[in-house]
Amino acid sequence: MADFTVGEKDFLLDGRPVRLLSGALHYFRVHESQWGHRLAMLRAMGLNCVETYVPWNLHEPAPGRHRDVAALGRFLDAAGAAGLWAIVRPGPYICAEWENGGLPHWLTGALGTRVRTRDAEYLGHVERWFRALLPQVVARQIDRGGPVVMVQVENEYGSYGSDRVYLRALADLLGELGVSVPLFTSDGPEDHMLSGGCVPGVLATANFGSNAREGFEALRRHRPEGPLMCMEFWCGWFEHWGAEPVARDADEAAGVLHEILECGASVNLYMAHGGTSFAGWSGANRDGEEHLGVLRPDVTSYDYDAPIDEYGRPTPKFWAFREVLAKYARGPLPKPPPAPAALGAPVTVPLTQWVAAEDVLEALGSAEEVYATPPTFEELDVDRGVVRYRFEVPGPRQPYPLRVLGLRDRAVVYVDGVRAGVLTEDEAVLPEPVAGPRRPRPPRRGPPPDGSRPHAGLPGAALDRDQRHPPPDLPPDAGAGSQHRRRCADRRPRRLAPAL
Repeated sequence: MADFTVGEKDFLLDGRPVRLLSGALHYFRVHESQWGHRLAMLRAMGLNCVETYVPWNLHEPAPGRHRDVAALGRFLDAAGAAGLWAIVRPGPYICAEWENGGLPHWLTGALGTRVRTRDAEYLGHVERWFRALLPQVVARQIDRGGPVVMVQVENEYGSYGSDRVYLRALADLLGELGVSVPLFTSDGPEDHMLSGGCVPGVLATANFGSNAREGFEALRRHRPEGPLMCMEFWCGWFEHWGAEPVARDADEAAGVLHEILECGASVNLYMAHGGTSFAGWSGANRDGEEHLGVLRPDVTSYDYDAPIDEYGRPTPKFWAFREVLAKYARGPLPKPPPAPAALGAPVTVPLTQWVAAEDVLEALGSAEEVYATPPTFEELDVDRGVVRYRFEVPGPRQPYPLRVLGLRDRAVVYVDGVRAGVLTEDEAVLPEPVAGPRRPRPPRRGPPPDGSRPHAGLPGAALDRDQRHPPPDLPPDAGAGSQHRRRCADRRPRRLAPAL
């Protein structure tokens, strides 16, 4: 057992100054069988610590129903076995380009903007979750013989809000549930971010990708004392669907790493190894300086242009960082472990058969139901998956533009069974207007026979992620009913998944 504390200028291990040379590696983005190899790669790069987030929505798919929470404990055991300390960032919000920022759909759907605030109902859910999660952390703290040296309070909260009562409540809750290692916050190096995200008595750290001296100067304006640490050194970046690949020059990034360390600071490489957002768990980000623009979905790969690529291989950035970090090592760095086994020769599989989406929905979807207005995914208890919204166009009427208001995802629109276009939040109108029937029809209780009336379907739409209820808009008034059929989310994850 050892004592890890925060001193006036340094981190202290049993009273002696120590520098954290950490790298981010998310256990939920790497197959468990590969954890050992990736952790050994961190050691070989010159790191002495690993950092990970914890996604709440992955581990609590429904209130009180938990799924493999012990995975975090197994990862921390693997880190300790690899000779690494560990930093845990349990949220409750994590960002991380992860579905809904790690918050469960059943939480944000019910509480809306009350999440990430002092709201009593929200904090009650957080406490229940932390009581299930934190035993995995508490038992593995460094003062109990484990690798965990620090735990984060919330995540970059100053970029979101300024509810200090909420942050204080989280910090107190972590302590009440047994966290005895130092707590910390992390925020961008701007005054409004640091003032909104810092907690009195809790170590503050900064996140940035360049201009280290300026970043630390901003941090010192808010915290004149305490160890300096860049908790997220953005040595690469994530990618969006349809955008150009992101790459950062290895030597330039190594130069910024050197600058951070020359300031006497500790560092956490974000990411050291990115891995993969499996099973549709990748998130999305809003464009714009204030993140109020359109949603841009993140790709499945979370390679992040990291020094260890998605396959676990060293990149030029790995060797450039290793050269910098070797200067701060207490001895020779270990050699990288043997390369992971490569796949054999490429194999071509001809696709000779296919199944129409309607047939898949009929086979795997739930029973179709009728609503006055289109229900949200949260109201349907769908976290990731595909929902078909179907409605009839009344008439007779001339053709009018069909638009979908409140769309927070991607909608493939069919009119009378024919694909008519793809709608998104920023392109929410079909290219061609939609007409009604030539003559009125008597009202029906159920869906009409095929071809008896023009109708439109929106498979794959995610409506009203901000908890509003605008129906599909077909001016003038298009009527009320909306029918849906959903299928199991684990069988057909959506590609777009908004991150708060």
